[in-house]
Amino acid sequence: MATTRPRRLARQVSIVGAGLSQFGAYPDKSSRDLFVEAFHDMQDNMDQGISAQDIEAGYIGNYSADLFEHQGHTAPIIADWLGMTPTPITRIENACASSGSALREGVMAIASGMYDVVMVGGVEKMTSLPTEGVTDVLASAADGLYEVPAGLTFPGIFGAIAKAHMDRYETNLNHLLKVGIKNHENGKLNPKAQFQQTDFLNDVRANPWIAWPLRLYDCAPITDGASCVLLVASEIANQFTDKPVHMAGIGQATGRPLHDADELTSLSAAKVASAEAYQMAGIGPADVGVAEVHDCFTIAEIVASEDLGFFAPGEGPHAVDEGRTARTGDRPINTSGGLKAKGHPVGASGVAQVIEVYKQLRGEAGERQLTNPNLEFGLTHNVGGTGGTCVVNVLQRG
Repeated sequence: MATTRPRRLARQVSIVGAGLSQFGAYPDKSSRDLFVEAFHDMQDNMDQGISAQDIEAGYIGNYSADLFEHQGHTAPIIADWLGMTPTPITRIENACASSGSALREGVMAIASGMYDVVMVGGVEKMTSLPTEGVTDVLASAADGLYEVPAGLTFPGIFGAIAKAHMDRYETNLNHLLKVGIKNHENGKLNPKAQFQQTDFLNDVRANPWIAWPLRLYDCAPITDGASCVLLVASEIANQFTDKPVHMAGIGQATGRPLHDADELTSLSAAKVASAEAYQMAGIGPADVGVAEVHDCFTIAEIVASEDLGFFAPGEGPHAVDEGRTARTGDRPINTSGGLKAKGHPVGASGVAQVIEVYKQLRGEAGERQLTNPNLEFGLTHNVGGTGGTCVVNVLQRG
């Protein structure tokens, strides 16, 4: 039986550096190239630089370089390209929550006292395969015994979630479109984002049905990209920056595959992981000033906004109508453009979400920077598979 005792970190952990590769389609780049790009971006943007040799350990989220690139054992290969050998580097696989899970491992490595300085990141090179090949690879994160044989690709799975939400609540196609437009408008302000335009979203010729009620642009794109952050023990954070961002709370939970779930309009792991993260941080949903949620499909953002406690069940679509989740609203969600517009290199997305919140809390998000002068807490929500894994982080401005 799982314990219900409160979780806490024995030692506080802070983020002092962050970097992203460009997100998009890069036929001439491999996973190692992308991660090196993100790592150098982190180094270039740190207040006080760091050399690869000063990092004591690393955790890299990667879903499936084995299938996308026919390359396994990616962590030591990336370490070699970074000049980090013999530092221990470990690959973490948890579907689309791979780098969210890697971040949790890095936090625990420092909280345990074993290390003071840890690199965490994620990477995926997806465009080496045609679309049907990518669909097959991603389907391996679903239940291969029950879901895949039934023909449930991920658009089909989230199409079923969308239909269930429509049947239970007042959700409609216009709500999904508005989520997509909002996130693409945010992505236009993000120089790292894969998509920089929105005009095609209302063109039905460019936006065909994929799995009703989802159209093509209700789906996150196929993306190449990498993300990287530097974690340190909070007591030494001032050696790297005057503006650290603290890991105030972190939660991870496991849910049953969607075919065995109690309902289709909510992901149980998200509720448990967020409750754990809120408890550790000592806050509630109302205290979160900015959130990056796992919008692999437009309906997923609406479901996440309810699972995280921002809105009551069924109120997520109304919040979209009212503009509450826009950058100018009281509940800004996916200011980066989200997975929908920034891109979704699946192994990199969890840490990429953290980087957006890190930038917002430091006041460094450029044209998409929120104007809230009291912005103190931000949240990320990273989902793997059909809801089998969820990692939620609460970040706090230092």
